[in-house]
Amino acid sequence: MSLFNFWQKEEEKFFDENITIEETRFVVLDTETTGFDFTNDRILCIGALVLQNGTISVQDSFEVYIEQDHYDESTAQIHGILKDFVVKRPSEAEAIKQFSDYLGDAIIIAHHAYFDITMINKALERNGLPELKNKALDTGVLYKRTLIKSHLFERKDHYSLDDLADKFDISKKDRHTALGDAYITAIAFLKIIKKLREKKEVNLNQLFK
Repeated sequence: MSLFNFWQKEEEKFFDENITIEETRFVVLDTETTGFDFTNDRILCIGALVLQNGTISVQDSFEVYIEQDHYDESTAQIHGILKDFVVKRPSEAEAIKQFSDYLGDAIIIAHHAYFDITMINKALERNGLPELKNKALDTGVLYKRTLIKSHLFERKDHYSLDDLADKFDISKKDRHTALGDAYITAIAFLKIIKKLREKKEVNLNQLFK
């Protein structure tokens, strides 16, 4: 099942045809985790930014490092979050509530969004809280819609955030930090919308098709 079908089945809600992408409050997020196992691994950090009116609100960013016992030395080499990282870290329950308050009813944007959303939902479940019902957009999926359909062009099944950063000439200075990756994803989303509009007019509903 695709990410879009998954969220459409979760919540049958359609947007006003007149609402613009610019008017919509998006929250662009990324998680750094101890690994990729939804059951056993944990979120180390959540980074998020508000995107509205074509503007990335860096001053309204969200970043929380989560206290935990689980630690994987191999993934620490990627995200750089060490076991004795000196940052005040709330419990998972407190951190996930803070993020839920920040998110509100915004539309989520993430790269490979299913992973991040599932990790967050697992944390919510562990703490007796309801799963997210927000609609979500995946920049990896949207990016493929900007590509030319041609037998001369070999398309990949999956495009990494590095692929998008390289394609759109986005700095990777803070790559593999939650907030840094959220910022790259936000810029990529704006670039993708511009590309889609070059092909035809795009409204919010059409992004979910």
